[in-house]
Amino acid sequence: MPVKVTETAAKEIESIIKQQSLEADVIHLRVGVKGGGCSGFSYLLDLTEHTKESDELWDFDFTLGEQDESRDFHLKVVCDPKSYLYLNGTEIDFKDEVMGRGFVFNNPNATNTCGCGSSFSA
Repeated sequence: MPVKVTETAAKEIESIIKQQSLEADVIHLRVGVKGGGCSGFSYLLDLTEHTKESDELWDFDFTLGEQDESRDFHLKVVCDPKSYLYLNGTEIDFKDEVMGRGFVFNNPNATNTCGCGSSFSA
């Protein structure tokens, strides 16, 4: 199962790409994990132009905006094979709430998560 990105997260990613004046057609969203954090693993997100032959790659097409002002957004997501073992089936969302804003990972492989939501154990 691929890593999924919600429309809300795609809107935020598109906004970041525009703010940083990046070329949307060559940018990939790299997702991954690294050891550390209060629960064992921390999530990683990065915008990059570089991929590796061994990377998993998924393409997502979104129609963003209001119906009369909609626009198409194509997002390429990459993940290294080791991280994919922990992220298989994960949904990446974006929350903008009173208590904070940021990307949220809904990971079916996590057996425990920390209070901040940025680390997990599997």
